[in-house]
Amino acid sequence: MSDTREAWPAGGRDPWAPDPDPGTGGVVGWADAMAAQAGTAPLAQPPGTAAADLDPTPYADSYADPYADPYADPEPHPGPRPEPGVPAPRGGSRRRRTADLGPEVGVGAGAPPPEPATAPGTGRRRGGLDTVPAPAGPGPGPGSGRRRAAGEAVVAPAGPGRRRGTDRERRRRQAGAGGASRESWRRIVPQALVVAFLAGGTTAFVAADKEVRLTVDGVPQTLHTFAGDVDTLLAAQRLGVGPHDLVAPAGRTALDDGDEIVVRYGRPLRLTLDGQRREVWTTARTVDGALRQLGIRAEGAYLSAPRAAPVPRSGLDLAVRTERSITFMADGRESTIRTNAATVQEALDQAGITLHGEDTTSVPPGAYPRDGQTVTVLRITGTREVREERIPYETETVKDPALFAGTEVVERAGRPGARRVTYGLRTVNGVRQKPRKLAEETVREPVTQLVKVGTKPLPDSVEGADGLDWGALARCESGGRPGATDASGTYGGLYQFDVQTWQSLGGSGRPQDAPGQEQTYRAKKLYVQRGASPWPHCGRTLYR
Repeated sequence: MSDTREAWPAGGRDPWAPDPDPGTGGVVGWADAMAAQAGTAPLAQPPGTAAADLDPTPYADSYADPYADPYADPEPHPGPRPEPGVPAPRGGSRRRRTADLGPEVGVGAGAPPPEPATAPGTGRRRGGLDTVPAPAGPGPGPGSGRRRAAGEAVVAPAGPGRRRGTDRERRRRQAGAGGASRESWRRIVPQALVVAFLAGGTTAFVAADKEVRLTVDGVPQTLHTFAGDVDTLLAAQRLGVGPHDLVAPAGRTALDDGDEIVVRYGRPLRLTLDGQRREVWTTARTVDGALRQLGIRAEGAYLSAPRAAPVPRSGLDLAVRTERSITFMADGRESTIRTNAATVQEALDQAGITLHGEDTTSVPPGAYPRDGQTVTVLRITGTREVREERIPYETETVKDPALFAGTEVVERAGRPGARRVTYGLRTVNGVRQKPRKLAEETVREPVTQLVKVGTKPLPDSVEGADGLDWGALARCESGGRPGATDASGTYGGLYQFDVQTWQSLGGSGRPQDAPGQEQTYRAKKLYVQRGASPWPHCGRTLYR
């Protein structure tokens, strides 16, 4: 509170000045005034003693402690002392001391006019004052020491007593201002701490916030986030990524302010490349981007979908035929073309080569042409030829117990069949090829030959021929070999039978095919019939 005093108008009295004692010229304290009003005598004072002289602790030019307790007594000393001449203004800490003075005394005839609400020249409203006017009526003479009667006026004299009361009041106001300052500090410090905490939290809050740019499948957006890494940001945005998706930078990369994150979802691409089918994954959003990502050379290639066509996340079927170099050899000439044809026949048409009749190519016309492949055109001319061929017959053997063992008899002669076969004769590029069977037709079925084979044991001897030297005869005729034949093929066996003689003796087939024991048996039978005449040169050996 400022200690500046405002001037009062003429005829008024300064409310801040202490009330003078009309008898002594001293200052009458508020306690004396209130005692006089109540009809009680004040403490005895020596004559001519001013109120200021009663103060055992003068404040002459001293400075009040600004941190002193405003509710404490600023003048602690033993014994009674008068109250200050002017009460403290209302408000602040002095209001409580004013309240301690007791009930307010009514304004008498000699009381000063009330203080205006606003001090001139300050522009602010002055707080109310607890004023106690001096009671009216004559007072005791100076230095009488008697109790003032009721109604005696208490007048503050001019002089040192007034100055003394003014200084004391100023010190009291300074003490009140110091208490207010201390109270203000008590309020300001916690508020300042709260503000500092909030400011620090706000600074940390602002520092943790990051502005990043997130692009998902080509659609950019700017975000403010507190996420520490890319994975946390994607989880906060509810963006799920799979093994075929692309996230750049990687998911565990720390985020900084101004970073850019790109997310591209994978798309299945069912690709047929040059006839080979496979399924691949791409993060490109168009066919052209997918081809570049997969490293497929698309210049001059056939595409089943336009380059600008989008690749949906559900996938796309795409056929790609790259441009290839094919060499054709036709009619003695060589030609090379670049083509993206799907078949050899389509490439032939692009090369301007025509196939006639039975003409064909070294690679099947429906095959997929490969890069660098050489295809030869085959010019084919041909005719048909019909030939009749023999069908051989089969032989069936039947055992006959009536025939001697080793004897075979043809019961039914076999007869070959006949068939008609059609062959194609071709000439490829002027060279005759091996005939190719085109069709066949049976003209006559073959007849199976039936042969009986004897199982009856051969007799050990022939009466009239057993004592002869048949071994010597065999050595002379054939050298002792059962399968021997002469140079003409007419005679055969150990004893050089002709076929007719052999069969007349019960033999079957050719004699050289029969066992040696049977041949000896048949030779003995022939000897019984004709003697040694069948062997004109060697017959004499039988008798040695």
